[in-house]
Amino acid sequence: MKVDLPELLWYGNTTLTIDLPDDWDVTLHPMRGASSPPLSTDEMKQALALPWGSPRLSELARGRQTAVIVFDDITRPTRVGEIAELVIEELIAGGIDEEEITFVCALGNHGAHTSHELRMKLSPEILERFRVFNHNAYEHCVFMGETSRGTKVLINREVAGADLKIGIGCVTAHANTGFSGGGKIMLPGVAHIDSAAYYHIQVHGTAPETCGLGRFDDNVMEADIREAVVLSGLDFKVDVLVNGRGETTALYCGDVLAQHDRAVAEARGFYALDPPPEHRDVIVSNAFIKANELFIAVALGDQALEGRPGTVVVIANAPEGQIPHYFQRSFGRDYGGRHYPIARIREGLEVILVAPHYDRTFTDWIENREAITRVASWEEARRLLEALYGPGTRAGVIPNGTISYIRK
Repeated sequence: MKVDLPELLWYGNTTLTIDLPDDWDVTLHPMRGASSPPLSTDEMKQALALPWGSPRLSELARGRQTAVIVFDDITRPTRVGEIAELVIEELIAGGIDEEEITFVCALGNHGAHTSHELRMKLSPEILERFRVFNHNAYEHCVFMGETSRGTKVLINREVAGADLKIGIGCVTAHANTGFSGGGKIMLPGVAHIDSAAYYHIQVHGTAPETCGLGRFDDNVMEADIREAVVLSGLDFKVDVLVNGRGETTALYCGDVLAQHDRAVAEARGFYALDPPPEHRDVIVSNAFIKANELFIAVALGDQALEGRPGTVVVIANAPEGQIPHYFQRSFGRDYGGRHYPIARIREGLEVILVAPHYDRTFTDWIENREAITRVASWEEARRLLEALYGPGTRAGVIPNGTISYIRK
């Protein structure tokens, strides 16, 4: 059986065809919104003109002198450039001079972006017209207040000092907060490393059972973010949903909490695997959207096996490698960030990693990374699978293993 999978989101958005033995029981598990059509520019304009819980952006801009547009980084699929152009139009219509608009990349604790990466996210034209800065999680952050759970909210100085603060991001299933988007653009997006560390470790530790892919209601990490984003002073947020190719299919905007609630209400069904995998021996989990954060695809594949022995094959075609992560990855042979490493392969789980652009630190997200077998191509992965399994093997294929989830 042949299955077409998306790959190389930022490098041509191409297709990889994999084949599994014809005598296997193979099922496909796309997210429900995978085939949703992309929005046109006019449709995005219309959505931007109808914010939730907020005046229109051009109205908010009146009387303000400076504006900052905070946008998510290359690990997220948001096509920021197409949205930013519309946001800029609104700001200029509201009276803000183009020279007084800056951009800040919400890296969280990821590595700084090069001009090449920023051009992919924003467009060459935006980089040439506007000042675009990387967030620095270690310096130049301003104290904005403290949440009820004790997170001291320190925010990027350029962001904190702007008269009008706008965020652009996306809502997908998320391994910590249930769904991304909303206030995450500020915490940890443009927060100090100390704020992010406390939020990820201490706050998460108070109720870890409330966190995880698709777990949004009563999520302790999301609740802390909602307090932090109010303290941060974010004035207006744009969140999008993306289809199976990373195209913008829905746009919500306005008050950060009001629009996020609307976006998540749709995202619950949109990113759910349909049908969900059941009674599988092998799961192929394609990292595609976040190929540079492969551990998420491992986790979803493991969930799909429902605790039984089996094999997860993760396809992570990431020419840029795994994203530098100052909080969760290694920075020496046996040490790393404050939350390093973040996961462990359980007993009974076999993991095969298909990674054409592999390096020696590619799998340092995982504590026992010796449990992972790496190959460079699908053909090699198939040979390994056929050595382990015979006719009648039940296999499931997840085309988007880093933004979708199994709805319970």
